[in-house]
Amino acid sequence: MPSATDISNRIIEAVMAQKLAPGTRLGEQQLAILFDCSRTIVREALTRLATRGIVTVSARRGWFVVEPSEAEAREAFAARRVIEVGLIREMPPLDKDAIKQLRAHLQREKAAVRGEDVGARSFLLGDFHVCLAECLGNSLLADTLRDFTARTTLIAMLYQSSHDAAQSCEDHVRIVSALEAGDTALAERLMTKHIGTVQAALRLKPAPDGDALGQLRQALAPLGPEAGDRRAAPAPASGANPISSDPAPYLGALL
Repeated sequence: MPSATDISNRIIEAVMAQKLAPGTRLGEQQLAILFDCSRTIVREALTRLATRGIVTVSARRGWFVVEPSEAEAREAFAARRVIEVGLIREMPPLDKDAIKQLRAHLQREKAAVRGEDVGARSFLLGDFHVCLAECLGNSLLADTLRDFTARTTLIAMLYQSSHDAAQSCEDHVRIVSALEAGDTALAERLMTKHIGTVQAALRLKPAPDGDALGQLRQALAPLGPEAGDRRAAPAPASGANPISSDPAPYLGALL
C-alpha cells in the first residue's frame, strides 16, 4: 500500500509534467481507488500538499490543484531568484561527481527537448533546479525548490507561457558550464537572467504600483478626442446611414 508521501510525490511529479492543470479537482475517493489505499492516507497526502501550497481545499467542494494569482506568480519567481542565486553564491564549488550528475541530467533534458514527450520535457526542465540544489549539497532547499518549481509549472500553464524549452535547456547548459569553470559570479548572472526570461514569457499584467487613487484617476479620465464626443455629434442627415463607415462601428448602432 502506498504511503501519503508516495501519493504526494506522485501528484507533484504529475504537476511538474503538466499532467495536472491548475484547478483540477482531486477527489479523495477517486485517488483512493487509483492508489488502492484508504481515504485517510489520501487525505493525509492532500493535507501535506496544501501546507506546501500545491493544492487547496474547500469545505463543500473538495480538493483542487491551486490556481496561483498574478501576485502569487510574481512572488514565486521572486522567491526562486532569492533561493537559487543565493544558493549558488553561498555553496562550495561543485566536485567532479556533482558535475557528472548535472551533465547526465542535461543529456536527458536535451533528449526530451528533441523528443515528443511533453510531460518528460516539462518535468526534466523543472527538475534541473532541484538537481542543482542537491548537487550543491542542500537537500532542504532542494525540497523547497521542488515545490516552487511545481508552482512555477502551474503558473506557466495558467498564464500561457510562450517560453521555448530549447532555450531553457541551453540556459541550463551555460549555468553548469560556468559552475564547472568555477565562475560563480557568471553562474549567478546566468541564473538571474534565466529566471527573468521564464517570467517574462508569461502573459501577466504589469504589477500594480500601489497608487490606488492614481489607478482610479486613470480609469475614470475622459476619453481622448480620437474617441469622439457623441453628445456633441451632429444628427445624421435625413436618409443617411446612421452606422459609421469606420470598419469598427459603434456597437450601439448595431443593436
